[in-house]
Amino acid sequence: MASSSDHDYDDDDTSSKPSPGKKQNIEDMSLLSIADGENARGIPIVKFIEDVEDFANSFTPPASAELLIGAYSELHSKFKTFETSLNQKKQNYSIKIPDVQKSLTLVKTLQKKQEEGENAMTRYNLCDSVYGKAEVDTSIGIVNLWLGANVMLEYTYQEAIDFLQQNLNNAQRESKLVDEDLAFVRDQIVTSEVSMSRIFNWDVRRKRAAAAINQAQPPTDTTTTTLPSSSTAATTSS
Repeated sequence: MASSSDHDYDDDDTSSKPSPGKKQNIEDMSLLSIADGENARGIPIVKFIEDVEDFANSFTPPASAELLIGAYSELHSKFKTFETSLNQKKQNYSIKIPDVQKSLTLVKTLQKKQEEGENAMTRYNLCDSVYGKAEVDTSIGIVNLWLGANVMLEYTYQEAIDFLQQNLNNAQRESKLVDEDLAFVRDQIVTSEVSMSRIFNWDVRRKRAAAAINQAQPPTDTTTTTLPSSSTAATTSS
């Protein structure tokens, strides 16, 4: 069963969250500088930059484009790791939930047969593509559930139904949370990629503007005029 700790966001460099409107030192810049809180499972909410220049100037000294893109790239990598983990959990639940539903239906069928005073007829697998026919005595009212890890426990029909129903409810609830977190993480990935593109474009425009200003400035005349010395002038006059 998935737990909230599976989604916790933990980074050794993100111990303190910067105060809004307060300039931050570049040396103290952490992933929390580009995060805007987190969801209920601890996954960070990436900050969308409205004005790249204002955001860069909120640091002391102003953050460079390379530093900002590096921070967003690191957070983007964390989101991709979250996505891989959540996809694996989603796949596990897609297998687990039908199995539990199938087992629950089987036990309910056995309980119904017991109430009707009938035995259940079934087929069991002997080997590949070979099955044997068996009659299940439902009057005993006992079923064994395979719990995994080489563990099998004996339950009454009602105990087995209660246990399987609880497992099914938990799995369906956790599966829904995984789907929500997966959609949330994909949104954060898109936001991170858009932010990195905006920072890159801002840096390109800034460098072009600086180059245009340098080209517009008139070149400085560095040539020098050599005047004749007094002795040379006297010789010429004589």
